[in-house]
Amino acid sequence: MRFCAASDLSLLVYLGEEIGLPAHHRVLSLLRALQKHPPKWLRNVQPAYTSLMVTFDPCQVDHAEVEAALRRYELRSSGASLPKPRVRIIPVCYGGEFGPDLEDVAQIHGLKIDEVIELHSSRTYYAYFLGFAPGFAYLGDVPDQIATPRLDTPRKQVPAGSVGIAGKQTGVYPFSTPGGWRLIGRTPVQVFRASRKPMGLIAIGDKVKFRPISREEFHDTEFE
Repeated sequence: MRFCAASDLSLLVYLGEEIGLPAHHRVLSLLRALQKHPPKWLRNVQPAYTSLMVTFDPCQVDHAEVEAALRRYELRSSGASLPKPRVRIIPVCYGGEFGPDLEDVAQIHGLKIDEVIELHSSRTYYAYFLGFAPGFAYLGDVPDQIATPRLDTPRKQVPAGSVGIAGKQTGVYPFSTPGGWRLIGRTPVQVFRASRKPMGLIAIGDKVKFRPISREEFHDTEFE
């Protein structure tokens, strides 16, 4: 574990140096332990790929006390088993007006469009954490053959449901927002809806699979 004071009331806890499942499992274990038995001074916990941002009440504890407590939580949680992850199946219509960058991704890697679709939809992804926008899950890891950098110039508006690639990450835009990820498809599924409980379809720790669908299925079928 490595600690870094982020402010007078927050502490960053690093649980790994590389993005991947070992660090993800440590982050998730510590997060679940804090959620199950939250200390009185805890105000918020924000997970990321390899770290947790812990916000606390500075009137009750200081950074050193929080660090000591987190070391105890991590020690207790390291041997605990995590719940079996949920598997979310996301239907995606690839290419065309739904995936304006799909052809570019194929050309960059010297692949056929069908090969990009096959590679993207054949992988089971892990929801490492949520951020950027409500309901936006950072999913990994994209196969090396199609890992593609963000656009040099972000779009001012990305349609809701757009599925994009940024490096070895993939994700679904929950609603219309600016964004710079390479858009390769779109889903009719609402991954975030304020009237639903829980509001986000994908949560940290979930597994996600993308299922290719036709344009007819995209327009003719209602998805929750």
